[in-house]
Amino acid sequence: MMAEDRILRVRSLLDSVRAEGRTALTAPEGKVIADAYGIAVPGEELATDVDEAVAFAARFGGPVVMKIVSPDILHKTDAGGVIVGVEGSADVRAAFHTIVDNARAYDPAARISGVQVQELLPKGQEVIVGAVTDPTFGKVVAFGLGGVLVEVLKDVTFRLAPVKPDEALSMLDSIRSAEILRGVRGQAGVDRWAVAEQIRRVSELVADFPEIAEVDLNPVIATAEGAVAADIRVILADSQPPPRRKYSRDEILASMRRLMQPRSVAVIGASNEQGKIGNSVMRNLVDGGFAGDIHPVNPKADDILGRKAYKSVTDVPGEVDVAVFAIPAKFVASALEEVGRKKIPNAVLIPSGFAETGEHELQAEIVTIAERYGVRLLGPNIYGYYSTWQDLCATFCTPYDVKGGVALTSQSGGIGMAILGFARTTKTGVSAIVGLGNKSDLDEDDLLTWFGEDPNTQCIAMHLEDLKDGRAFVEAARATVPKKPVVVLKAGRTAAGAKAAGSHTGALAGDDAVYDDILRQAGVIRAPGLNDMLEYARALPVLPAPKGDNVVIITGAGGSGVLLSDAVTDNGLSLMEIPPDLDEAFRAFIPPFGAAGNPVDITGGEPPSTYEATIRLGLEDPRIHALVLGYWHTIVTPPMVFAELTARVVAEFRERGIEKPVVASLAGDVEVEEACQYLFERGVVAYPYTTEKPVAVLGAKYRWAREAGVLGGGT
Repeated sequence: MMAEDRILRVRSLLDSVRAEGRTALTAPEGKVIADAYGIAVPGEELATDVDEAVAFAARFGGPVVMKIVSPDILHKTDAGGVIVGVEGSADVRAAFHTIVDNARAYDPAARISGVQVQELLPKGQEVIVGAVTDPTFGKVVAFGLGGVLVEVLKDVTFRLAPVKPDEALSMLDSIRSAEILRGVRGQAGVDRWAVAEQIRRVSELVADFPEIAEVDLNPVIATAEGAVAADIRVILADSQPPPRRKYSRDEILASMRRLMQPRSVAVIGASNEQGKIGNSVMRNLVDGGFAGDIHPVNPKADDILGRKAYKSVTDVPGEVDVAVFAIPAKFVASALEEVGRKKIPNAVLIPSGFAETGEHELQAEIVTIAERYGVRLLGPNIYGYYSTWQDLCATFCTPYDVKGGVALTSQSGGIGMAILGFARTTKTGVSAIVGLGNKSDLDEDDLLTWFGEDPNTQCIAMHLEDLKDGRAFVEAARATVPKKPVVVLKAGRTAAGAKAAGSHTGALAGDDAVYDDILRQAGVIRAPGLNDMLEYARALPVLPAPKGDNVVIITGAGGSGVLLSDAVTDNGLSLMEIPPDLDEAFRAFIPPFGAAGNPVDITGGEPPSTYEATIRLGLEDPRIHALVLGYWHTIVTPPMVFAELTARVVAEFRERGIEKPVVASLAGDVEVEEACQYLFERGVVAYPYTTEKPVAVLGAKYRWAREAGVLGGGT
């Protein structure tokens, strides 16, 4: 069927369903859609009386499945409206009456269209293919093990719809039970392309018809010969969300450039009074050394911190790039009107008292004003932002001026301050720290678009509780990840979104399940916790990209070696199988009671020369792609001696053009802390008292390298 014809056919059907005031399609209506989109379903007919049921069953010539057809009964099995394996006219008659009687008992008011008589499919692997409308990402297609256990096992994976054929095929390998589909214990594997085609066609359907809220093919019977949907359920949405205003990439970059690299900043609500937010913002801007113009705005002052104050922002001379608001929420709208008339492109809204406190109308008002004048809003309800390379500290919190390559954003002020403290303690250089708060306008995809192009940013880390437009985020992430890593800490792992679902797929599409798969599809690195996000952000720019999968552990402690091996496996990395010649080369440097292989255990009592010789060999051999070092504090090789020799050897090979990621775990007394800092500053990611953290960072680097195309195997 031609694309235009099938769309017209389905459109006509959906319009008729809507005209009847229904949102759930009947099984025969579902078959019309399936046929239009080439979704494989068994032969079936709608019997309106018992004689038709007998005739249809005889035509199929074998056991059949009989199901109630009612626009008012969504869950047929719950109503006792499904009987499987019916054969022979007497049994067909009995099943027909039983199904109708059960349906009437279940819902006496339900309209009954008849009984569906369907070919009984051969036994095979039951899987589920479906689609839901996610509030963040829009149309999302799902795949997993199906049948009655689908909601128990919850072994399901998600992708943005529509999917390409190779994306659909990748979903079969993304569930925990993927091996079952390939065939186990002598069982034949399923026809993978047939299953993938069912996924692709469902994704195409929901992409073509936004009003379709949910689709369920459950179960799909997958065999070595094909994949056929035994049941199709289609549910329409009650309403469509209003479209979000879109900005082009050039528009985003233009406004973000003036926000992050301003020449002139106005502070609305600037104050001479200590303890006021307007005073703190002014002090940070002035004391931070911002080289541009700083214009205080306060109708009750002539001079603030030695600078001329203006009654209104419209009185400020020349162009202004950013207006920072430090006034109560109730005054923001009128001041924003003045910002709009002044043609200031960015408003940084520090005040709280908007949607986060239930004042949704007040927030909607400022968004409307901003859109009318073309002003981009950062906030409200934020701590402000830092743009260190511009010496810009537009915040009422403590200043931070250590320049570096890490851009950090947070939706929460408290998390923002945790970021600040971590950066100071670890001496992490940052390019920016940005608060997002309520995200009335500017959000993560705007920042990603900017930081992706910013030459001062090498890594982006984002704490978020939600995404306003998941698809825009995915688009921005996909454009950024090939150039630099993006780390995301997504808070909130509830399945609240599944509560009101009308299908199995909808019940499975909990918030976190969809986020997890879609973020992975976008190529970002998802951090399990706040400290992980910050450590990934600090460490990833330090490590060079790996050129292969072979990881070798060199350790002075056997116990650390075992734990490091576990961590390598847990992080999806590959311990290299050491070939005989390399094994012999390592053995030349370690005592007889040590152990080569992988981990290479040099034992704890060895002098610095043993550490140095084995590390040199690990860097020299081109078959080794990454090193994990396990150090054990001894007086024979003190921590700083180990740190200095390791840093020296790594630097020497770097000068020769040999760069490999090297991470280290240091076990010992407190001196190992200084040694780790020394190594970190010299390109070796090192942590005291943990075997998990350095390998987790290495795993994150590998995940980014695969997604960026630096290493094979991206998803």
